[in-house]
Amino acid sequence: MSMLRRFVRVLKNIAYPKICLGCKTRLEPHLADEYICSRCRLKIKKNTPPFCHSCGRHLEKNNRHKNICPACLRNKLRFDRAFSPCLYEGVLKELIHEFKYKGKTHLAQPLSKMMTDFIREYDFPIEYMDFIIPMPLHKAREREREFNQAEVLGRHVAFEFNKGLKNNLLRRARLTQTQTGLANDRRFLNVENSFNVAKDIDLKDKNVLIVDDVLTTGATSSAAAAALKSAGANIVFVLTLAN
Repeated sequence: MSMLRRFVRVLKNIAYPKICLGCKTRLEPHLADEYICSRCRLKIKKNTPPFCHSCGRHLEKNNRHKNICPACLRNKLRFDRAFSPCLYEGVLKELIHEFKYKGKTHLAQPLSKMMTDFIREYDFPIEYMDFIIPMPLHKAREREREFNQAEVLGRHVAFEFNKGLKNNLLRRARLTQTQTGLANDRRFLNVENSFNVAKDIDLKDKNVLIVDDVLTTGATSSAAAAALKSAGANIVFVLTLAN
């Protein structure tokens, strides 16, 4: 970097200092290209094994002999297995909100890196996936938000592991009520039969990975997986940033 460029950068950081998206404090000059401070980075809670063999959440001690959590025993999910590197709380919840609702798409790179690091750390069988499908938004909601956060994350994951990204394979058949605030049983009813698959796509015996930002009850991912399996998909895995 030339001396002039360094000088301009210093002046820019003085006039428009970068703010940590977690705690809202000013970032130190040497962290000007970062998005959160080191303290907030340490506060991002990881999802740790043992994992539920269905939804991918951490299993508490009294459920480990079953390999499945109580919620998944009550609700049979249609995907084969879900995986998440982090917990949806605290600093990470704030970052996802900034990314998803405030258009801070530059966060896609560091957020997706948590997903790709998880794939490598836990030997996720990415090599057996034929392609990646981002969780679709209904067209009305995508127009409102101006982008699909799952597509942006999925593009990074697909590039990292040299996988195809199928944007228009899975579609929202209808505009559903937002899942936020709904009781668990209502969430499953709300998204039932809400997806369809493009008719010109051959899914027979294909293994696919759905990418999304957050998995809560798993209702939306389950409905999406049901549509894919009805169209011939073999294995459907789900990867989200947090659960």
